[in-house]
Amino acid sequence: MLYGRQAEQAAVDELLRACSGALILRGEPGIGKSALLNYAAGQTQARVLRVNGVESEADLPFAALHLMLSPVLDQVAALPPQQTEALRGALGLGGPARGDRFLVGLATLSLLVELTAAGPVVCLIDDAHWLDGESADALLFAARRLHSERVAAVFTAREGEFPARGLPELRLGELDAEAARRLLTEQAADLPPAVRDQLLADAHGNPLALIELPSMLTAEQRRGGLVPLSFSLGTAKPVTDRVLLGFRDRIAALPAVTRSCLLVAALDDRAELNALARAVGLLGASLVDFAEAERADLLRVGPEGVAFRHPLVRTAVLLACDIGARMAAHRVLAEAVDDDRRAWHLAAVTLQPEEEVAGQLERLALRARQRGGQTAVSAAYVRAAELSADPAEAARRWTAAAVAAAEAGLWERAGELVDRAERSAQRATLPGSVQAELAQVKATLEIEAGRPLEGVRLLHQGAEAVADLPAKLSLLSLAGFYTWAGAPHPDQVTLARRTEELCPDGGELATVVRTINHAFRLILEGDAATTLTYRMPEHLEDIPFEVRFILSYQAVVRGDHDGMLDSAAKLVEDCRAEGRLGRMPQAMTVFTIAQLVSGRHRSARATVAAGLALASDVGQPQWSSYLAAVHAWLSAVAGAQEECVALAEQASREAEHRRWMPGVFWAEYARLMLDLGAGRYEAVLERVDRAMGGPARHAFLWRYAWPDYVEAAARVGAPQRAEEPLRRLSEWAQATGAARPLAVLYRARALLAADHEAEELYEQALAFHAEAEQPFDDARTRLVYGEWLRRQQRRIEARIHLEAAIEAFDRLDATPWAARAAAELRATGVSVPDRSRVGESLAALTPQELQVVRLAVTGASNREIGAQLFLSPRTVASHLYKAFPKLGVSSRAELARLDLA
Repeated sequence: MLYGRQAEQAAVDELLRACSGALILRGEPGIGKSALLNYAAGQTQARVLRVNGVESEADLPFAALHLMLSPVLDQVAALPPQQTEALRGALGLGGPARGDRFLVGLATLSLLVELTAAGPVVCLIDDAHWLDGESADALLFAARRLHSERVAAVFTAREGEFPARGLPELRLGELDAEAARRLLTEQAADLPPAVRDQLLADAHGNPLALIELPSMLTAEQRRGGLVPLSFSLGTAKPVTDRVLLGFRDRIAALPAVTRSCLLVAALDDRAELNALARAVGLLGASLVDFAEAERADLLRVGPEGVAFRHPLVRTAVLLACDIGARMAAHRVLAEAVDDDRRAWHLAAVTLQPEEEVAGQLERLALRARQRGGQTAVSAAYVRAAELSADPAEAARRWTAAAVAAAEAGLWERAGELVDRAERSAQRATLPGSVQAELAQVKATLEIEAGRPLEGVRLLHQGAEAVADLPAKLSLLSLAGFYTWAGAPHPDQVTLARRTEELCPDGGELATVVRTINHAFRLILEGDAATTLTYRMPEHLEDIPFEVRFILSYQAVVRGDHDGMLDSAAKLVEDCRAEGRLGRMPQAMTVFTIAQLVSGRHRSARATVAAGLALASDVGQPQWSSYLAAVHAWLSAVAGAQEECVALAEQASREAEHRRWMPGVFWAEYARLMLDLGAGRYEAVLERVDRAMGGPARHAFLWRYAWPDYVEAAARVGAPQRAEEPLRRLSEWAQATGAARPLAVLYRARALLAADHEAEELYEQALAFHAEAEQPFDDARTRLVYGEWLRRQQRRIEARIHLEAAIEAFDRLDATPWAARAAAELRATGVSVPDRSRVGESLAALTPQELQVVRLAVTGASNREIGAQLFLSPRTVASHLYKAFPKLGVSSRAELARLDLA
């Protein structure tokens, strides 16, 4: 029975009734978290999967996940092949394959949903603060996506030691006085009232203390003698410490052979029973020697191994034993357990540098890397570095540990490891590859800390040190990009020149990287219309990711929208296929921009929503700010003013904090589009003029805002203000030779032209639009051309263009623009009909519903859609269930009649 936990039990009951979602129970040790978990297990009829975090296994990748899923591993093969491979690789069940912890999280989610075919599933995760990092990532990834699946997850954790990341939390406080008294009465009804009162005061409402403290009393204390209670308030010991000391005293009273067995179990309680028996046998004991500890109610030994009564018992065992006993236990465990655990036990008893043990730990790190366990990789490299006699080897291993920590998002830890690497490097000569790797992780930390230009200097050091051409080009691609992407700084141009100077000669790819970095340098020097041409390399899949990213990104500068769309889509596809979800936010940012500039606004909204969720998952605030700002632009075009302003403010805060220019630019561009769509033309001009002296002045995408400035200047009757932007636009559009920039150029010229010249310019703009589809810009050209024709009293011709504009704006959900076109059409004498039903219906869909519907139209199954969108099949089904009524259909077959282009 649980005392005083009615509210907490009700919350657990509600989750179990819904059997969908997650909850984190937080509180101090002994406060009753595990008791509530036991309550949940007893209340549900669902299938229960349970695991306890163990402190000694926090460095073994996916150890907890393996234990929790072990009863259902026979069903892993039912998952999509990519997920099956990732999960089996992570759990050490398949061949070597580089895993990704977030793809493993998706596979975990899919497996849990697969199990619900036979009924609901409840996952109970105790002591989540001691989960290994990889298991924690996978389980949290799955838990955040439990929307409509018949899966519930309950975690317990101490305060501040396990990241909630948006999951609902319930904090367990002290029991109230009445509940505490009832619990103590149940545990120790024979104690005198005065003694019980003292215990109640000492326990501070902690249930474990109320259960354990009575057993710590001496006979005289139990009788109410005047001897002070050893755990009274006067001893100034926290209640959990007193309980811990009580367990320690109980352990100290056991026979020596039992204490030895307890120590072996405490150091590796996940060992199989046979391995445990072998280990204690090497100490001259047997499993029978656990009996005294079982009778003392400290643990239970079963077919699956040892289960301690409470995590504090394991801690107390370690406190009760000296270093000699601990080293002996590690030695026997090293002979009894598997390779991964063996390396750690050997490391625990190795007190001097020892290359053989360091090598075993490095091999362990490589195995962990294949399973996607970056936290475990870092921990293994750290211990290997500590045991390295050669300073150069130590520096290499410290560097590898820092890289893995950064990959895992452990930025502070990575910084500490970089310091250790540099201290070792002072006593050795490092190979160029290690110098480059160390420089890159240091650069990553500087960029993450909001010092991108300091990061660029470090990338330069790495590029100077490394001879490998692909590695050098990767470093220099990043250096060029981050020099440009940083907030304005006096050293920017100097750094850009240095990046360009460091670019080597050596074939097509090197020439492209040099050309791109030359363009970055020119724009930082003030050449706003810079357009340099180069031929895209073949076989992009063989090019390092960093270079591919820059190539795709830079396509927007050259006006190569189709090339950008194709290459960005391939980036996303490859990241997904290779399970590189940590790279996905970058790829999805480029893909969103490619969709946006190509006029695919609905697709862009779906991509940006998915990208924001992943950026949050992988802890990438730069890309979160970038994506939020691009989302703000899309919201502005849709007329969602509150959403636009909120997203722009969020993006600006994050970007300015990290001196990250792209987020600032897109936030400002979004506000500009909001003003333009609302007809606030003077505000548009003022905003751009102000921005040209602000932190985003060197964003090359301002060239996409020049036509907006020209239109605003024309509408306020100030054509002279448009002369310089129009000149720049003309120079850039003609240099690209691309139809889309040229179409916009001719529209801009027409807006400023005399009436006898305007018609020809508008027609030329439409001719270029016909060569390369861009629905939003095409509709904007038809809108202003229709306005001009109406003013010329050519109403019938105006109606043709205005009707086309309304239809296009409706399909793009560009509400304020559609309203403007409708107003113009009414002015021609036409009664404007209702909007397209499909347009309205699609506008009612959420971004994720729209993505699901688009894939469903292609005939993809729920499982295939889920694999594409990182959702479970049941979530896909839920999205379709919600989308069908909005679209006026009742089945997948009816979707085919809708125009979802």
